[in-house]
Order: sequence, then C-alpha cells, then structure tokens
Amino acid sequence: MKGSHGPSCAEVIRARRPCAPRVGLVLGSGLGAFADAVEKAVRFSYAELPGFPLSGVSGHAGEMVLGTVAGVEVAVMAGRAHYYEHGDASVMRTPMETFQALGCTAVILTNAAGGLHPEVPPGELMLITDHINFAGTNPLFGEPTDRRFVGLSQAYDPHLQALFHQAAAEEGIRLATGTYMWFSGPSFEAPAEIRAARILGADAVGMSTVPEVILARFFGLRVAAVSTITNYAAGMTDVELSHEDVKEVGPMGAAKLMRLLPRVIAAYGSA
Repeated sequence: MKGSHGPSCAEVIRARRPCAPRVGLVLGSGLGAFADAVEKAVRFSYAELPGFPLSGVSGHAGEMVLGTVAGVEVAVMAGRAHYYEHGDASVMRTPMETFQALGCTAVILTNAAGGLHPEVPPGELMLITDHINFAGTNPLFGEPTDRRFVGLSQAYDPHLQALFHQAAAEEGIRLATGTYMWFSGPSFEAPAEIRAARILGADAVGMSTVPEVILARFFGLRVAAVSTITNYAAGMTDVELSHEDVKEVGPMGAAKLMRLLPRVIAAYGSA
C-alpha cells in the first residue's frame, strides 16, 4: 500500500490515532448509528485516506471510525463503495487491505438485502452462510500472483457464525441463515431474475458484500456477514422497489443488529 504516492492509509490513521484493532466492520444502509456508538472514536473522512473509494450512495456516511466497542479495538467503515458506482469490482480492495495492515484478524460485513422467503420478512436479519456471484465479475481480476486463486469453501467463518448465533440467543433475536446472491445493480432485480435466484438456491439478493468477502479472504481475514432484509424481492409483491424504501426499513433490522454486534465483538476479542 505504500509507494511513491505517499503514506499508506494505515500510516495516516496511526499518525493521528495509535491503534491495533482486532475487528473491522463495514456498515450498510441503516447502520450509521453504530459508528456513533464507538467509544474513544477518531474519525477519518474517506477523502483523507489514500486510495479509499468515495461512496455516492445516500445513507452512507463515508467515514472510517477508529475506537472501541465492548472494550475491543475496532475499525469501522460507515458506508461502502459499490461496483455499480465505479464499474470496478475491486473498488473495496484498499479498505480490506487497510483492515489487515492495521492488525484486524476478522471483518464483519453488513448490508441491506431483498428477501426471497415470506417467512423472513422485512426487518429481519439473515446471517450469510454462503454466496452466489451472479454479477459475472471478480475483484481479483488482474491480480498478477497465484494468490488470486482464493478458496471460498469456508469463506464465512464458522466460529464467527457461532458467535452471532450465541448473541442472537442471548438477546432473544431471531437470526435466519442463508445464501446471498450478488447482483451488480444499480437497477433492482427483475421478477424473472428473482425466480432464477430462488431456483439457484439464493435466500436474499443485494448489490454488495461478495467482492468484499473475496478481498477479505485474499488478505487472510476471517469473515462474517449479515443482511438486514429491507424488502421482499421483485415480483413477490405488487409494490415497485425503491431505494427510499430500503432506507426507511433498514433501521428496523439495524436496531437488532446493533444489539448483536457488541456481543459478537466482545466474545471475539476475549478469545
């Protein structure tokens, strides 16, 4: 990350806030309040961090927050950049590399997703246990080394999944599990695509996260990912989908996730 263009993101961060975070988090739509709950926080605009992608999506703050949650040092991205904004599946490479360079050993990814099952309605949470890359691209295109051949058989870490299930049981929160299918966006999926997604084994659909999972595994980070189900997928109701609806429903699931995250982080940090 360091070269002729100046200091790395990790160096910029440590110059202002000496830190050794154990967990990195990427906050999706509706979860901005979690960044506000970080203690001893020092904030960096993405514009301050060399190579960090700027997000133009409403509801994504565009800040890296360093501090503590449940006594554990964390690095929190309040908002992400998406493939559909930049036409580049590797747009989140620098953030994932920065998590690793700062010392994180795990990353927790969150997103807003469309649900494919009536029994998991909007406002519920789904722990991602696997994914389908339906976008037809990969963030490791062009990587010149054999490290590009990343294994994804256990991309979603079993230990972190167990911590989420334990936290959900302790909080009395229902936590569904399932497979997330990545569509490129930015247009919402067509009803025929949702029918195909269901046949292929998807439980939720969305426009993010999968490239970050691949990049995180490329950098040796353990991964957990959780979707807030913000809407039924296209064709399941008579309502046309909109980003405004996503932003409106997102906080319902986010409030539940904000109760789980401190427990998961505390448990991981004590291990």
